[in-house]
Amino acid sequence: MTGPDDAPAELPRVFGTADSVYVRIVRLTLIEKGVDHELVPVDPFAPEGVPPSYRARHPFGRIPAFEHDGFRLFETGAITRYVNEAFEGPGLLPSEVRARARANQIISLADAYAYRPLVWGIYVERVEKPAQGEPTDEARLAAALAEADVCLASLAALMNGAPFLTGPRLSLADLHLAPMVFYVRQAPEGAALLAGHPGLAQWWARMSARPSLQQLGLSAG
Repeated sequence: MTGPDDAPAELPRVFGTADSVYVRIVRLTLIEKGVDHELVPVDPFAPEGVPPSYRARHPFGRIPAFEHDGFRLFETGAITRYVNEAFEGPGLLPSEVRARARANQIISLADAYAYRPLVWGIYVERVEKPAQGEPTDEARLAAALAEADVCLASLAALMNGAPFLTGPRLSLADLHLAPMVFYVRQAPEGAALLAGHPGLAQWWARMSARPSLQQLGLSAG
């Protein structure tokens, strides 16, 4: 005899597109924690826009949104920190106060300074636009390369020779940056930029070999 409490919990659900940087960050976190999950397709760039019902999950219409046993979240950093604390598996933030602060600093750096030049300024301009028959804005690309180099130099300095961004073990900071680096490396200029920072290039080789990245198709590029 089983009751309601014996029913299996629903899988956590991630709402968004499989190729989104921020959806991938959340999914990498779930995979590294060993948590099965469901990807629910929501495309904010669809001609008709996001479904009106989705704004109940994310009032700004961005992706991803997340749900676990009726608990809803949006904003990637909030989701990944929740996943890290709510599920068993390896801890993905350092326990030491200053190391944890450094991880949070790197996550903020990636969001505020690295994402737009790496993905929109370099990958989109050099790879995606030409693939769609559109010309590259060379001035925008040049500006993005200069901005991206400052970001990568800052990350390399914060890494300080460690195997991962915040020390000897993988953290949310690594999972936050990895999908951005996957995209920028597909542009020749982006690959050259990363190669100019050997510590980060070695970090990427280490990251791209992880099963979690391979599962999401992030081991090439």
